Amino acid sequence: MISLKPAAVIPILFASALLAAPPAPPQLTGFPFTDETLNYSVNWPSGLSLGEGHLIAKRRNGGWSFQLSLDAGIPGYPVKDSYLSQSSNDFCSAEFERTAEHGSRKTDEDETVDTQRSTVKRLTLKGGGESTFAVPSCVRDALTFLYFTRRELGQGRVPPAHQILFGNLYQTRLDYAGAQVVPVSGKGVETDKIVATMKGPSSELKFEMYFARDAARTPLLFRAQLAMGPFSMELVR
Repeated sequence: MISLKPAAVIPILFASALLAAPPAPPQLTGFPFTDETLNYSVNWPSGLSLGEGHLIAKRRNGGWSFQLSLDAGIPGYPVKDSYLSQSSNDFCSAEFERTAEHGSRKTDEDETVDTQRSTVKRLTLKGGGESTFAVPSCVRDALTFLYFTRRELGQGRVPPAHQILFGNLYQTRLDYAGAQVVPVSGKGVETDKIVATMKGPSSELKFEMYFARDAARTPLLFRAQLAMGPFSMELVR
């Protein structure tokens, strides 16, 4: 019979405890757990590439900074969008900058939220003037609302109808359209399909979003209609 000294027993017990301990849970990555950069290919329905898009989320003091850039189009019809949002941790917008070029139509404006008065000051750059209008106490611009939707989906719910800031106030509704498999890097991935409808004073937007069933609810695919035709933004991994 082998007799072990007390000093020799301690490391053996420690090693046994390590072997018996359950593995550490995987570290969560992506929004809202970490800063995040997502890259997309902008395509025709045929799969022909039109350009690229990028979604960026970064933590800042007391909230988040979100950015969307899109550079695509066909000869004679450029599509270049740049959106920048500043929001609180509760996803209440503080500022929304929007620059867009769709063919000959151009937009360049900045919207600053006065949370004390529940108003927005809208400044149209390059001599377009300014205006002020009332908004909900926690208004969300279109880009911030995308990330808010991801947070809500991660907690098992679809956001209710909202008034979204996008130049004017748009009444926005999200409809859950069920599970759907979409291709990502040549492999089928099961997603949750959400159809968004945005109605403004003089226009209506409708598009589809497909979110992965991971903890970050990563948006894998967007489908929308532009004046030049339907297009998609597909995540590149």
